[in-house]
Amino acid sequence: MTEMLTQLEALIAERKAEMPEGSYTTTLFQKGRHKIAQKVGEEATEVVVAALAEGRDEQIGELADLFYHTLVLMAEMDISLDDINAELEKRHR
Repeated sequence: MTEMLTQLEALIAERKAEMPEGSYTTTLFQKGRHKIAQKVGEEATEVVVAALAEGRDEQIGELADLFYHTLVLMAEMDISLDDINAELEKRHR
């Protein structure tokens, strides 16, 4: 899983740098931090709803959406997976 998140982080960074037309990620970056943060909030709510009312497959899909949008927000704020990993390691020493 970590490898996939790292690959997705790299793809999002590439989209941020190149801003290719027709890319959903590009659209999010064009709309800015406020919209990206809003999408993270929406996806988090959908994760909660799925946890309470839907099955495992739906929950996996919603969690994947939340991970993706969180990675976009992280890229917007110049926060890397390494930054998050370092914080988690610091908390669990």
